[in-house]
Amino acid sequence: MGGTVSRYHVLAIDQGTSNTKVLLFDERGGVVSRASRPVDICFPQPGWVEQDALAVWRTVEDAIDACLERVPGTSVDAVGISNQRESVLVWERATGRALGPLIVWQCRRTAPFCEDLRRSGARSLLERRTGLTIDPLFSASKIRWLLDSLPDGPRRAANGELCAGTVDSWLAWSLTGGAVHACDQTNASRTQLFNLHTREWDPEVLALFDVPRAMLPEVRPSSGVLGTTIARGRLQAGVPVASAIGDSHAALFGHAAFSPGRVKATYGTGSSLMTAIPEPFASQHGLSTTVAWATAGGTTYALEGNITVTGGAVDWMGRLLGLPDPASGIAELARTVADPGGVYLVPALAGLGAPYWDAEARGLLCGATRGTTAAHVARATIDAIAYQVRDVFEAMREDGAAPQALLADGGASRNDDLMQFQADILGCPVLRSGSTDLSAQGAAWLAGLAVGVWPSTEALAMLPREVARFEPRMGAAERDRRCEGWRHAVARARTPGAVQGRT
Repeated sequence: MGGTVSRYHVLAIDQGTSNTKVLLFDERGGVVSRASRPVDICFPQPGWVEQDALAVWRTVEDAIDACLERVPGTSVDAVGISNQRESVLVWERATGRALGPLIVWQCRRTAPFCEDLRRSGARSLLERRTGLTIDPLFSASKIRWLLDSLPDGPRRAANGELCAGTVDSWLAWSLTGGAVHACDQTNASRTQLFNLHTREWDPEVLALFDVPRAMLPEVRPSSGVLGTTIARGRLQAGVPVASAIGDSHAALFGHAAFSPGRVKATYGTGSSLMTAIPEPFASQHGLSTTVAWATAGGTTYALEGNITVTGGAVDWMGRLLGLPDPASGIAELARTVADPGGVYLVPALAGLGAPYWDAEARGLLCGATRGTTAAHVARATIDAIAYQVRDVFEAMREDGAAPQALLADGGASRNDDLMQFQADILGCPVLRSGSTDLSAQGAAWLAGLAVGVWPSTEALAMLPREVARFEPRMGAAERDRRCEGWRHAVARARTPGAVQGRT
């Protein structure tokens, strides 16, 4: 198709924790233009993580303008949204003014509330209805905190004066000039207020968190027109906002993993492993059940494990060691040693997520000797990503998944050493996507499906995709020895007596 003029263009917004990316795709799946903007993040107290909702929206506006500026005269046929999940905010319906911070998914400020909820015996009901265990990660307790922090918040929310929403709903609201208050099923399923079986907000769960239904968005499919844009800089008015989906779900879709049996891992600040399943079921090994995506053809479900800190640990350790470029500095330092010399880092910097779900666990560096160097610590930091991914991968196997390989994407997956160690420690191949923007691609595909750019998932699966393959080289005995050391390290980092999740 070389030299063929593109007839269709889909604009994908990928709003993440640390940056906002905007990409323009053509009907061949190629990237025509791209732009990105960093997103500020604030840590006002230990364990608290938040952002300025208006500042986040401005990064989206700026990135859209910069992306379209590079292709003057190009019209946009649809907009798709991929977003950081579980992060949530409350805003005023009449003015669109955010009331309080955007509380980021990593934030642990609601840990005491969640502990009280756990003691009340609500865990079984929540897992049965929502597919999620009790943890500050999910949006429901964050909404409760925001309401409690507002003067007369609960009354105003019940009267419909306030809106609560995940980031996809905030972007849809902003793109449509306040005409649409909606989110998609994937983002709804991460709030802990959404019933997976009825695919609606659950009245009993809403009462448990004391969150009024009147403030919540309408739940829509991941692929389908939510509304149309108003004129925003270089983005014209009247463009269909035709998809919204959580970033991890979008990455699974972007891998073309449309049917059960394939597991993907997205390597970011934290990491998510996900595999499609035909129907929701209760995990016995510390995993969550969620919606993978919803299209005109129906709802696809997924089994997921969320790891709280992976790439974030690399950045943290790089800063701790005083490296000018933390991420690349740690990677370069790690390459100078063959192994971590018996050192393990458990990056429980905000507790441990799947499959342990121990909010009070804390980071631990162990196995150090007088011979330990900064390079060994750097290598242990990289290796910790792979060990945590393996924990979730094995939990999926124990829950009945039978993956033959791991599909990898995200920033840290660009590290060949990490991908090789991941294959070694899993004992199976790792297939890394050649795209560095798989979440944006998934959102673009879903938007294109909704407006007819692509006729079907079969047509999407035929689009060209580049994949790098990493085969395991490590022997079984060495793998077992290293994993045993990791298990001991995790046990030492966990809260004494913790029983939730994997033991």
